[in-house]
Amino acid sequence: MSVDDIDRKLLLLLQQDSRIPNAKLADRLNLSASACWRRVKALEESGVISRYAAVVDPGALGLNFEAIVHVHLTRHDTEALARFIAAVQQRDEVTDVFATTGRADYHLRILCRDIDAYNAFLEQFLFMQPAVDSAQTNVVLRRIKSHAPVQG
Repeated sequence: MSVDDIDRKLLLLLQQDSRIPNAKLADRLNLSASACWRRVKALEESGVISRYAAVVDPGALGLNFEAIVHVHLTRHDTEALARFIAAVQQRDEVTDVFATTGRADYHLRILCRDIDAYNAFLEQFLFMQPAVDSAQTNVVLRRIKSHAPVQG
């Protein structure tokens, strides 16, 4: 699907508020309500819009500790990797998992209550994984920007 400038603005508006009424969305885009609806449906059907979600404030849930953990693996065999991936996918503290290039094999985004909860995550879970050699933690001090880009 070809995405034009109007689609990009539409996507940005939906990222800011996915519950915006179609009439209001159309008005902001200078489109008719039916033309706007057709564009949204086309973006959904093509997979550009994969889902809608609520953005939750972690602090409001008592999740005041956020970190990015750079994980180095000891083993790179298929079975060990599959067990590691399955294990991190089951943990509520792990909100995102990225396989990356560079010095670390995986990067995990962790949200938990506090430093004690994070320490427990490390000692009772992450370092117990046979494939994990080491992990380096970068504590998130504050969030500056967080959303997917819609530029071309």
